[in-house]
Amino acid sequence: MKVLVTGGAGFIGSNCLDRLVEEGIEVVVVDNLSTGHLENIHKKAKFYQLDINELTISEIFEKEKFDYLIHFAAQMNVRHSLKDPLFDAKVNILGSINLIENCKKFKVSKFIYISTGGAVFGEPKYLPVDEAHPINPLCPYGASKHTVEHYLYMYQENYDLNYTILRYPNVYGPRQDPLGEAGVIAVFTQQMIKNMQPTIFGDGLQTRDYVYVGDVVEATFLALTKGDGKTYNIGSGKETNVNELFQTLKKVTSFKLDPVYGDPIPGEIRRISLNGSLAKKELSWKEPLSLEEGINKTVTYYKRFFKILD
Repeated sequence: MKVLVTGGAGFIGSNCLDRLVEEGIEVVVVDNLSTGHLENIHKKAKFYQLDINELTISEIFEKEKFDYLIHFAAQMNVRHSLKDPLFDAKVNILGSINLIENCKKFKVSKFIYISTGGAVFGEPKYLPVDEAHPINPLCPYGASKHTVEHYLYMYQENYDLNYTILRYPNVYGPRQDPLGEAGVIAVFTQQMIKNMQPTIFGDGLQTRDYVYVGDVVEATFLALTKGDGKTYNIGSGKETNVNELFQTLKKVTSFKLDPVYGDPIPGEIRRISLNGSLAKKELSWKEPLSLEEGINKTVTYYKRFFKILD
C-alpha cells in the first residue's frame, strides 16, 4: 500500500504520517512548506516540495502510483479567508480539484478528505451537530471546504472515485504551531509557558469541540478501509468555552495572570460541538481523550519544545 499525504509537514498531517509509517505503510508527502515544517516529516517518508495547485503534480502521481490519498493541505484560517477569499478558494477548492482529477486519471483507489466540522455548519440549530444538520457556513473557509465535499460526491457518481469525508473539530496537540496556525490551545500554552498575557477575543463564552490530535489521526487511519462514500463528524460532542479552556490551561501550567479581552472575530460561530456517534458505529472510532488529559499531554510537549522546566 502506498499513500500520498498532502500537507504532511503540517500539524495534523505529520502526526498522521507518523501513524502510517508505524503501520508499515509506504508514504509520500506533498507540501509547499508555507505553514508546515520540514523537521515534522518522518525520515521514512518520501517528500516533494510542491503546491497542490501545480499542474506538474501529475508527474508525481504517474511516477509513484498511489493507492490512497489523504488530503490535509489547506488554507485553514477563518480570519485569513475573510480577508482574502480568492486565495482561500484557490487553495481549498482549485487545489483539491487538481488532486481529485489526478486521482481519477491515475486510478487512485480512495480519497480521504479532511473537511471541517467547526466551520461548514454555520451557527448550529441544535447541538451536538450530526451529519444531517443543515450546511450554512458563515465564512469563506467553511464554504470552500464544503464545496469539495460536493466534488467528491460527483466524482464518485461519474467516475467511481471512492472517498471518505472527515469533518474535524478543533484539533490540538503536539506540533501545532502557536505562531502560524489557528489553534487557541497552542497559542495560550506558549504564552503561559513564556509568562505572556493571552488575549481572549469576545466575551470568552464562545464554545468549541476540542479533540486531541491522536484521536483524529485514529479516525483518519480507520477511514482508509472503512466508510466508503460517507461523511463523518469527528467530535467529542462536548462544548468548552474559551474562558473554561483558559482556566484549565492556567491550572495545568501554573500560570498566574488573567487574560486580556479583545474584539470578537467576524465570521466565527458562537457555539459548536460535533456528534461523533456515526464514526464510532461505522468506523469503530473510540471515545477521544478527555480535554484535561489531552491538555496535560500537550503542555508536556510544549514545555519540552520550549526547553522550560517545571
